[in-house]
Amino acid sequence: MLIDSQEAARRLGVKPATLYAYVSRGLLRSVPGPDNRARRYQVEDVERLKRSHYAGRPSGVPPKPFDNLVPVLDTSLSLITNGRIYYRGIEATKLAETEDLEAVARLLWQQEASLPFAPGPIGPELGRLLAGRRLPALAMDRARVIVAQLAMHDVAAFDASPTAMARAGSRIVPALAAAVTGAVPTAAPLDLELAQVWRLHPAGRDIVRRCLVLAADHELNASTYVGRCIASTGASPYSVILGALGALSGPLHGGETSRVEVLLRQIVRDGDVRGAVAERLQRGERIPGFGHPLYPDGDPRAQHLLKAVKASRYQRQSQKLLDVGDQISNLISRHPNIDFALGLVSILLRLPPGSGLGLFLIGRSVGWIAHAIEQYASGVLIRPRARYVGELPA
Repeated sequence: MLIDSQEAARRLGVKPATLYAYVSRGLLRSVPGPDNRARRYQVEDVERLKRSHYAGRPSGVPPKPFDNLVPVLDTSLSLITNGRIYYRGIEATKLAETEDLEAVARLLWQQEASLPFAPGPIGPELGRLLAGRRLPALAMDRARVIVAQLAMHDVAAFDASPTAMARAGSRIVPALAAAVTGAVPTAAPLDLELAQVWRLHPAGRDIVRRCLVLAADHELNASTYVGRCIASTGASPYSVILGALGALSGPLHGGETSRVEVLLRQIVRDGDVRGAVAERLQRGERIPGFGHPLYPDGDPRAQHLLKAVKASRYQRQSQKLLDVGDQISNLISRHPNIDFALGLVSILLRLPPGSGLGLFLIGRSVGWIAHAIEQYASGVLIRPRARYVGELPA
């Protein structure tokens, strides 16, 4: 969220002149306001500076084990502000209206010409892996095995130039799609390939396209940050993707989408929304797919997808699932997020179990590659410091 200079100065407890000094010293970033004169500031930056400026805390109050606003990395890829998300200054939900994942990749990777998603020289090895029938059952595990194997067959991926990285990305993304579907990819648009494998109506293909676009990037979430740390060491994009997949596999990240599918399937089977919610809350679990700290008024990605579903030919079939979402939201006072929307789409389109996470994985891989390209260009090794809270040496 952006605030004006008066509010920023008030939060920091300083005069405007001091605020401008912070900017000149690189301690605070500012962007032009609507009139191109008055500057505006990110709330996250102001709060981070405030914590560093007022380092003291009341006696007996322990520090938080993790500050979720530090470290902060510069990026020109995505901006989350005022309840919206933008890819390089273009609202993601606007892109989802008309563009496909290939177009978003071209935007995020800053490529003038479109790069078709095709396995190219790693195609034969990918085909052998898919035909081997020894891959794990879960798409996430298959993706990690396939990426690790393909890394040994893509020599060109060691070229760290932006164009070479984009070309490597155009090979990696369809390989991940193949890990999700089990089908050998072609050079067709990715949403069309998924629709053909899953035998979807054109309206279903359109919903899948929107899911991929809206999953493409989301600033520095856990998997993206891990990927950037790996990229900062100069490791190949395959290593970046492997690290990001490891982070995504955790129950608090990618696992949320799969848990939404489980929840919705239980509710559809039993017809008891309140019981399913109460059961999880009594076990001390959070309800997956609802609430997001960056979107207190609702995740715009979920809003877009649920609106698109409601306006599609699946309107009648989706109404029960949409009603379930409304009932859960009313029970726990939280809005649906993209995990809920992807889980709902997976069930609505009768995709194989786990396909909601599969869609997220495929779409987000475009963002992981974009962040790797950006990190390579910076030439900076990411090395945060730790705040020691253990026993002091004698």
